[in-house]
Amino acid sequence: MFDPVIAPSGTLLGLLQRGRGDGTLHALTAPRAEALAALEQCVRHDPRHDWRVENRSLYYARLYLDLAGDLDAIEAHLFAPEDTLDPDESRTGLSLSVLGHLASYGRRDALALLRRYAVSGANWAWALDELALRDDDAGLRALAEPVLARFPADPQGEAELAAAVRDAFEPRPWRLWAEDPRPAIAARVRAAQEAGSFDRWQRQLRPGGPRPGWSVQAVFDWAQQGLERGTARHVPAARCLAAVAGPGDRGTILRVAREGAEAARCTALRYLADSGDPDALDLIEAAATTGPAPVAEAAVEAFERMRGDAALDRARGWAPRPGALGAAAGRMLACRGGARDRDLVLAALRRTVRGEGPDAPDLWTLVEGAGRLGITCAAPVLRHIYRETASSHLRGRAARALAATDPSFRAGFAVECLWDCEETTRELAARYAETGDSRVVERLRRLAADPAEEAEVQTAVRSRIGSGDTPTA
Repeated sequence: MFDPVIAPSGTLLGLLQRGRGDGTLHALTAPRAEALAALEQCVRHDPRHDWRVENRSLYYARLYLDLAGDLDAIEAHLFAPEDTLDPDESRTGLSLSVLGHLASYGRRDALALLRRYAVSGANWAWALDELALRDDDAGLRALAEPVLARFPADPQGEAELAAAVRDAFEPRPWRLWAEDPRPAIAARVRAAQEAGSFDRWQRQLRPGGPRPGWSVQAVFDWAQQGLERGTARHVPAARCLAAVAGPGDRGTILRVAREGAEAARCTALRYLADSGDPDALDLIEAAATTGPAPVAEAAVEAFERMRGDAALDRARGWAPRPGALGAAAGRMLACRGGARDRDLVLAALRRTVRGEGPDAPDLWTLVEGAGRLGITCAAPVLRHIYRETASSHLRGRAARALAATDPSFRAGFAVECLWDCEETTRELAARYAETGDSRVVERLRRLAADPAEEAEVQTAVRSRIGSGDTPTA
């Protein structure tokens, strides 16, 4: 899947792609045709950078309900010729999840689309999982025959069926079909369930973990062999080294960390950092500064795992440096530094935004650190990240940091966050949003009554209502 093209944050499409609460608020006041066009663009072309962890489906489903939108665009997307040419689940997963939420809100047309797609679509397993949560027994039983027809009645087809049953996210349809009154269907599903259970048991009996020889040199050789085969093994090799190395092996490990072959050197650096060796920091600095790229990268990763005052003191000296080691030092201070490190963390935050933009991976840690350390001077940068990032998770972290650093958050972004796509951000807003805005009171009541809302959000909402922070109906 290609990286999505995200529209500017000041546009309706850009707001909806980001899943911001302002996207819903703007869509409800925009011309309906324009709002629906932007919504359909988002659902047909998933805007998430990481669709496995970012939420959008409930956010878009609620907007479909508010706009009374039809499902013609989703139907055309699901049943387009690309469905057979590009069966990757990321192409249709968002659309199917939106349909699932709409079905839970009582949209019969969404339920019918899910049933049709489960019969003929490439990503049928996802559709079946959605139906497992929303459809009744009769609807699921009607799908047994067409779903099983996907698997030929030959050894390969039965193996594929067993894998599908074993890997199903929601087992309800398969359990229902195993008790089907039609003997052919029930017998075939039960056989697939037994085969899947046996396969899982066999895999548990065949551990695939590393098995190097039981000596320090054997571990180094095993790591190097992995590199020659294109597999990085220095992380598991360092764990093996911890099991076999004794006090007499320290000199050998230090020598390898200083001048060994690439994979062995990465292994030694990781081991020394994890064990808190007093020479680890000097060796890491040398490797990160002058070593080849894979060794430098492993050295930086090893440094970030270190604990203790010595590592923090070294991070304070390294944080102003350019490059990977300075960035790692800034992240360490953001995670574990104290009040004395606020200026260094703020400088790292500003430098990262200027140099890499509002979606830089380092910002996740730095934003959280700014909130943890209560860096009030960071509020303007945090507001910029909140507005511009395409990651709804990073925006949620920025919101939490703003709650700790920006006095205007309660009456500002916290109100918008009540409509955010991420439940953790909505929960934060439910605890902080000022209720002087009439939209906040109405939104809190709606969230409290919405059966699709997450329990944590509803708990936060009810704590506000129960405390008398909002007027009762």
